[in-house]
Amino acid sequence: MKKTGLDALIHPYSREDFLKLYAKNEPFLVQGNFEHTNILKELPFLKSLDDLLSMWPAQVQAHLPDLRDEASAIDTNTIHAKELFNEGLGLLFNEAQNLSPLLSDWIEEIKKDLGVSAMTYGRSLIYATPNGKGTAPHFDQNINFVLQIQGTKKWLMAPNEHVQNPLTRHTMGLDPDPEMMSYLESELPRAMPKNAKTYELKPGSLLFVPRGYWHSTKAEGDSLALNFTFTAPTWIDLFTAALRSRLAQSPEWRETADGVSDPERRKLAENRFNSLLSNLIDDLPSWRAEDILGATDPE
Repeated sequence: MKKTGLDALIHPYSREDFLKLYAKNEPFLVQGNFEHTNILKELPFLKSLDDLLSMWPAQVQAHLPDLRDEASAIDTNTIHAKELFNEGLGLLFNEAQNLSPLLSDWIEEIKKDLGVSAMTYGRSLIYATPNGKGTAPHFDQNINFVLQIQGTKKWLMAPNEHVQNPLTRHTMGLDPDPEMMSYLESELPRAMPKNAKTYELKPGSLLFVPRGYWHSTKAEGDSLALNFTFTAPTWIDLFTAALRSRLAQSPEWRETADGVSDPERRKLAENRFNSLLSNLIDDLPSWRAEDILGATDPE
């Protein structure tokens, strides 16, 4: 077995073990000891928060106390970030792979092991959480692996029975975005569901957080965690990417959509659009999945 990427993160479990829970969109917890992820733990900027702040070249996101979440945050410099951390605010260091080619390599390895599209947006995040603090309940639209580097962090997690396969992130207590409102299956809760379970992460532990799964966190002691996060395209994204590519070959489809907001020309615009749609309907029966995937994800 290779000892990089997904295999290293979930050791001693196998990829097959992981994929069984991944297919059911369930969490996956490994209580590890850095045996196969030591190369990540030993990155210079993960030695301590002070080391990270001294090497960090960009802005830091600080989560404000009203929500303790990315939905209410400010960007700040590293000096002010340390002050805010000491005042109890959690910090997020985004796109950490820009600091290390090693992280970029792991992102690509994990992406391949997951079997997601080449169009997937992968990145590495570092979360610094003060003792007793954490994040508000929320769910993400992405796939997330959390490797605990320092401290202990407890995760309260529950399956999402209110919306399947969300397209955007949502923080509990806020209004969902208009698109999410259109496909909600039931009203979103204002508190964590009663069937929530607690997962305790100590240094070396790995937690897979499924897409759309409710979760909140709380640190016991100052915490530092490294995340690998993947925003993978849906079938919608693959189809619309292929559709745009196909239609872009047509000079008729590339025409300016004139007259759509002019009451006197609206009918002409509708007739022109219907003509284009009629031709597309005639073309669609010949489309096959292998053709679309051949364009977005060649074998």
